[in-house]
Amino acid sequence: MLSRLLRYSTFVACAVLACLSIVFLPWAPWLWVPAIVFVGLVAVGIHDMLQTRHAILRNYPILGHVRYLFELIRPEIRQYLLESDFDEEPFSREDRNIVYQRAKNVEDKRPFGTKMAVYDGGYQWLTHSIRPKKIENTDFRVTIGGPDCTKPYEASIYNISAMSFGALSANAILALNKGAKMGGFAHDTGEGGISRYHKEGGGDLIYEIGTGYFGCRTLDGRFDPEKFRETASLDQVKMIEIKLSQGAKPGQGGILPAAKITPEIAEARGVPMGVDCHSPDGHSAFTTPIELMEFIARLRDLSGGKPVGFKLCIGHRREFMCIVKAMLKTGITPDFIVVDGKEGGTGAAPLEFANHMGMPLVEGLTFVHNALRGAGLRDRIRIGASGKLIHAFDIAKALALGADWANSARGFMFSIGCIQAQSCHTNHCPTGVATQDPWRQRALVVSDKAVRVANFHRNTLKALGDMTGAAGLTHPSGFLPWHLMMRENDRDMVTGEEVYPYMPEGFLLREDDERFGYMKRWRRASAESFEPFDDGV
Repeated sequence: MLSRLLRYSTFVACAVLACLSIVFLPWAPWLWVPAIVFVGLVAVGIHDMLQTRHAILRNYPILGHVRYLFELIRPEIRQYLLESDFDEEPFSREDRNIVYQRAKNVEDKRPFGTKMAVYDGGYQWLTHSIRPKKIENTDFRVTIGGPDCTKPYEASIYNISAMSFGALSANAILALNKGAKMGGFAHDTGEGGISRYHKEGGGDLIYEIGTGYFGCRTLDGRFDPEKFRETASLDQVKMIEIKLSQGAKPGQGGILPAAKITPEIAEARGVPMGVDCHSPDGHSAFTTPIELMEFIARLRDLSGGKPVGFKLCIGHRREFMCIVKAMLKTGITPDFIVVDGKEGGTGAAPLEFANHMGMPLVEGLTFVHNALRGAGLRDRIRIGASGKLIHAFDIAKALALGADWANSARGFMFSIGCIQAQSCHTNHCPTGVATQDPWRQRALVVSDKAVRVANFHRNTLKALGDMTGAAGLTHPSGFLPWHLMMRENDRDMVTGEEVYPYMPEGFLLREDDERFGYMKRWRRASAESFEPFDDGV
């Protein structure tokens, strides 16, 4: 009985206070305020006891709402009051702060030494030289375009990764693209097509083509070569990227409900209003490795010779070997490959996919790099890397492990004001970055945030230049695995060369190196099909 009284005590107290406020109202007119409040709370309590969806509210009327309030503000309480500088949820406060500081062009130095536990397992560092170099120009570039490309692109080694208009707001897209133009680097469109805001920004674009073929599709959702030719011929479009998979949710497409499709989204994607917009799980333009190579050659021809490549998160390693064998068999090679680590996270994904599908960037990058070396193709194909690469050490590490350039999505989101509220999929982004609500996105002032995008890029490359010079190098492309040191446990340390070595050139063709399982998968790969002929992957 006492337990029941305690469960309903808040409701009873509100009822008593409501009655007392009404009774004494003639003698104290100011009591109409608490009377309204307590009567309202009693009404809430009655509703709580009668509703059938929430057991907590039925047992604890009124009081149960406190639980839902704390659930609502839990991320903010944790982020602002409880987490340390190094808790990655998914980005640590230290990582976010360095982006904010560099974007605002303010002091980004730290006094009193590192806060990192340098003797704990997992700590990593770069080796430096007794004779450091002074690097004046940190606008580091890489030429992307293989032997069949007639319009190679001189890309920055740090660019904006794929984020679609529709996932990001109009003001966010415009700020990112204007910032890219100011800083002279590229902006990947994401699979949502090229919007009017990309065009208004005027910055260099990497046109991403996903399974929905947005911006180059027929009415039934298949690839339309003429629409592609028209889009790819834009001067802003510098490269074309076929999206095979993404780190956030590899192997899964998606649906944009008709209710969320605005006229601007419909225009960018080439889809009708009032109809759900589907992104299938896989491509319809090709089904085999050889057909993928032929599709790449076709896009290169339709685009007038611009660089064409593909992006993927590594899954079955044998399937990537199938693609490599198709390159050898057809003589067609992509101009670039972007390896997306499963750390990627701008796309909202089911929890199981976000946590347990796809290969992390380090392993995926080293596998792709070594597979191309083993087939004798590495010098024809550039490799980009994406997946939580937001400061100079991240970029240097990716370059050391085999990448030619790095992309970042959330890093540039932070630069335009993202606070990691993790409400991107709710349309309630508090900073106007990931929402289509016009009142919310008006908080993002394009003229201010575009400058911050350019600042973040410039200052990050400046820091990369400083690290490069400290290592005795003149360009970040000189980083190699032995520049990277890692602590395996609380005592032992290893070099990157020991853990992630560069495999010998042509070893797959010679079949003379059985390390790390490359040859096992190479022998089971076929250029004609992605399907396995046994049970392995």
